[in-house]
Amino acid sequence: MSTSETPLPPQRRRSRAELARWRTPAALLALLPTRPGITRAQAARVLRLSSGAASELVARLRTAHLLDERPATPHGRGRPTTELVAHPEGPLIVVVDIRHEQWQVSVSDLTVQIMATASRHHRDRAAPAVVSTLAAEVSRLRRRFGTRLRAVSVSVPATLRGEQIIQASGLGWHDVDLSALRLERDGTPLLVGNNATLAGGAEARLGAGGGARVLLHLTVEVGIGGILVTGGVAATGSTGAGGEFGHLPLGTPGVVCPCGALGCWDMDVDGRAMARRRGEPEPADPRAYASAMVAAAAEDASALGAVEACARSLGAGAAGLVNALDPDRVTLGGLATELHALAGDALTASYHRGLMRFRRREPPPLLPAQFGDDGPAVGAALAGIDLVTSEAGLASWVDRDPHADAVGRRPVG
Repeated sequence: MSTSETPLPPQRRRSRAELARWRTPAALLALLPTRPGITRAQAARVLRLSSGAASELVARLRTAHLLDERPATPHGRGRPTTELVAHPEGPLIVVVDIRHEQWQVSVSDLTVQIMATASRHHRDRAAPAVVSTLAAEVSRLRRRFGTRLRAVSVSVPATLRGEQIIQASGLGWHDVDLSALRLERDGTPLLVGNNATLAGGAEARLGAGGGARVLLHLTVEVGIGGILVTGGVAATGSTGAGGEFGHLPLGTPGVVCPCGALGCWDMDVDGRAMARRRGEPEPADPRAYASAMVAAAAEDASALGAVEACARSLGAGAAGLVNALDPDRVTLGGLATELHALAGDALTASYHRGLMRFRRREPPPLLPAQFGDDGPAVGAALAGIDLVTSEAGLASWVDRDPHADAVGRRPVG
């Protein structure tokens, strides 16, 4: 994910002092996705605010259409209280999730409540056709929601540099420009992230990786991708292309990967590998083929053998990465979750065999991802929320919102 190259468009130059007014509001809004149901009193304790200062801050942010309150779910006796939620007229993020066989376009509020979803299979998988279709969907949402849309955040199974797809081997795309997904080219920021990187970020912050100091996330779709997340920060490398674990030479020697290399791990863990082991031609939709093999495995010994072989390859490669990267937890997304559920014994045995001896005493657990196929979209929404609720993002929101004068003209927090 590259955010440094896509700043929010300032309507005017702002001083540090002006942006500093938004430090505490930004900290409060950052709690909404990570602490669902948080009350005003709880937020005050986290931010070390007095009850009076918290009440004043919440009132101002309600005026600015940035948050709202609703009755909290009662838990036993005690005074009724309220919980903080996204304002029904507040900022939204467009979330574009490009997958190998389909796309999904949604909007998310500041609590990662994803709505207004449109999803279709690719009618034409050529990059220009897909990008044009998605640009039309983004424009449709702009007409519906207007300037409430504050960023477009895109997830794609590809190696990236900024807004450019360098290669998406599963889609057959190379050197694709995604800048057409900007909202009517009005300067609204466009964020583009690798799907596995975004899913890993979602698991680290909100999902099965919560609380891990160092999280390794692996996801299998068409090939395998992932990311190492340390202290909540994804290790994306110097150009943003880090985490291409599928192109490590952990696969069958001599098998050609669409990326151009031989023996990539990508080719040993998905539907293509299952078909190859069954002596069948490469499937047009490797992900759907793999899920069909998982479903058939209970009654088809050949399908079970192919699934278990992929599970063993996944386990062995995961062990190599654990030996090299030293995470304290490993989350498994996409098809990897299905492999773990059906062939968990084969996967775990291969994983343990591949670990260095000292790691076998307390091996990092292999955990199914909480968000499943929605992980990339959740991660993309979080990336957009981070930008929109930054100090500059909040100042920009107030500039466009006539209801926010009381906040924009006074220090907040």
